[in-house]
Amino acid sequence: MELAGKVALVTGAGSGIGKAAALRLAQAGAAVGVLSHTESEIRQTAEEITRAGGRGLPLTADISSADQMAESIGALAREFGRLDIVFANAGVNGVWAPIDELTPEEWGRTIDTNLTGTFLTLHHAVPHLKSAGGGSIVITASINGTRTFSSAGSIAYSATKAAQVAMAQMAALELAKHKIRVNVICPGRIESDIDENTERRNTEAAREPADYPEGNIPLTDGK
Repeated sequence: MELAGKVALVTGAGSGIGKAAALRLAQAGAAVGVLSHTESEIRQTAEEITRAGGRGLPLTADISSADQMAESIGALAREFGRLDIVFANAGVNGVWAPIDELTPEEWGRTIDTNLTGTFLTLHHAVPHLKSAGGGSIVITASINGTRTFSSAGSIAYSATKAAQVAMAQMAALELAKHKIRVNVICPGRIESDIDENTERRNTEAAREPADYPEGNIPLTDGK
């Protein structure tokens, strides 16, 4: 197993991309700290890892809380003796609404979870990666933060995802000398339960109608 002896942290590991990544890391031999704010979900992920013969440690924390993240990451390092891999995956869609209808409080909650949460994950994990002599960080951003700015009302979400890309680039530059790789992934639409927790409010008002000229479409001979 190529990750035998390694220790990984996965945030947002209760469902979706995070859970799938945690299970694969464990399958490859890593001990995995699985972190989420939902205790029941994270315990289920850890139990699935254990039943499959792996090692999983459930960690319940609000990623926007500096104290909770410090405590959880410290507990992981104490339990397994090191930290080599960090998958900063936790995030929310937040509230999607036109910019003049999105409240400052709604904006703030999305920023706190997606952006501050990613910062706190790295802030508290990097010292352990340095102690291990290097490692790998992966951040989940989105195509909505890089090139596909087409989800009406997602201004707060898209802003955090663009900022995560910048954070990853700067962290990669800063941490290279410590043999810590930093990468960012930008998925498109993924089947998960994140949409169930997304409040959409008057998003049609944020949508810009697009007009396309008539004519032949090159290469397809269509119209």
